[in-house]
Amino acid sequence: MKHSNDRILTTHVGSLPRPEALLVALQSQLDDANFDQALLDRLAGEAVGEIVAMQLEAGIDVVSDGEMSKISYTHYVKNRLDGVGARGEASGQVAGAAANRDFLDHPDFHEMQKIAPSRSIGALGRQFNTGPALPACIGPISYGNRAPVERDIEQFQAALAAANPVEAFINAASPGVLTKFVPDMHYGNEDRYVADLADAMGEEYEAIHDAGFLLQIDCPDLCSARHNQYQDLSEAEFLKIAERNVEALNHATRNIPPEDMRMHICWGNYEGPHTHDLPLASILPLCIKARPQALLFEGANPRHEHEWADLEGAGLPDDMILIPGVIDSTTNFVEHPRLIEQRIGRYTNIVGRERVIAGADCGFSTFAGPVLRIAPSVTWAKFRALAEGAALATGRLWAG
Repeated sequence: MKHSNDRILTTHVGSLPRPEALLVALQSQLDDANFDQALLDRLAGEAVGEIVAMQLEAGIDVVSDGEMSKISYTHYVKNRLDGVGARGEASGQVAGAAANRDFLDHPDFHEMQKIAPSRSIGALGRQFNTGPALPACIGPISYGNRAPVERDIEQFQAALAAANPVEAFINAASPGVLTKFVPDMHYGNEDRYVADLADAMGEEYEAIHDAGFLLQIDCPDLCSARHNQYQDLSEAEFLKIAERNVEALNHATRNIPPEDMRMHICWGNYEGPHTHDLPLASILPLCIKARPQALLFEGANPRHEHEWADLEGAGLPDDMILIPGVIDSTTNFVEHPRLIEQRIGRYTNIVGRERVIAGADCGFSTFAGPVLRIAPSVTWAKFRALAEGAALATGRLWAG
C-alpha cells in the first residue's frame, strides 16, 4: 500500500453514482426478471471505464471501480455464494431489519425520510433493493460462482490500462455485515454462519488480492450494527459480537499481507441524529486487532468529527495507516478546501504525514437505486475539494 511519502494522497470508500441504464440492469439481475447478463456486462464495463477517468480528473489518487457491477455493497453476494437465494424462497419468514435506535427516538424524522423527494430511474419510479428478491441464507454457505468477481477484475484492469492512478482497490463485504443483509434461514446459529461466511468470502478476498488490487473490506458491522441489528444487547455484549467478527475477518484474510488491505468502518451512511452511535474509542481496540493495515473511518460528520482526539494515546500500531473521512457522504454541502486541510492536519499531528491518506466518510451510492441523497455533480465537487484540501495540506506539511 502506498504511503503519503511526498504528498497527501486522496481516496474514498468505494461506491459511486451509477448510470441509469446500469441501475435498471442491476435490479433485473437481483429480481431474476428478464435478466440479460451480456447487457449487464457491457453496461458495467463501460461504466467502470468512465468512473475511473472521472475519479482521476477530480484528483483522486487511489481509485475504485465505483462498485458499478453491484446492486449494493452486500446484496451482490446473492450471485456469488451458494446457499444464498431470494427471501421469497426461504422456508419461513425472514425477520425484518431492526430500525435504527435514533429513528425510534425521533419518529417524526423517520417519517420525513419516507416522504422525502428522490430522483426516480426512468419510468420505474419505485424503490430498488427491496422485497422478496433480496438475499437470504437458505442453505450451507460456500463460494460457488467466481465468474462475477473475475468479471469485476477484468473490467477494472481494462479501465486502468488507459489510466495511471497511484493505486487501485476493490471492495468486498465482511463476513459480519452479511449476517444483517443476508439473514440466516438455515443455520440457526450465528457463530457457525459467520464462520462459513468467512471461509466463503475468503475466496473473493484472495481473488482480488491475487489480481494485484488493494482489498478493501467493508465492516459496518463493527459500528452501525450496535444501534440496529444488536440494539437490545449491552455494549459489552455487542463488543463480544464485534470481536467474533474481527476474528472471522482475520481468518478469512490469513493468506493476504496486512499492507495489501484496507478496512472501512462506519455508523450508517445516512443523515440523521446518530445519537446512539457507538463511540470510536469503544471499537478502536478491536480495529487495531484486525489484520488490514489501513483504517477508513468517519471523520467529517458532526457526530464523529471530534473523535480524532481519541486517537491520541490510543496505542496505534507504528505501521497503521489512517484514512479519515474529511468529506461527508450524507449532505450536499461541499466542504471548503481549507476545512479539509485542517481536518487532515489533526491526523498528521498524531501519526505523521506519511501515514495519513485523505478520504470520505462513506460511499456515495451504497445501495444502487433511484434514491440519491447526494446529487452526482455534488459528489464530484466534493472530490475536487478533497484534492484541493490535500494539496493545501501538502504545501504546509512539506514546506521548506
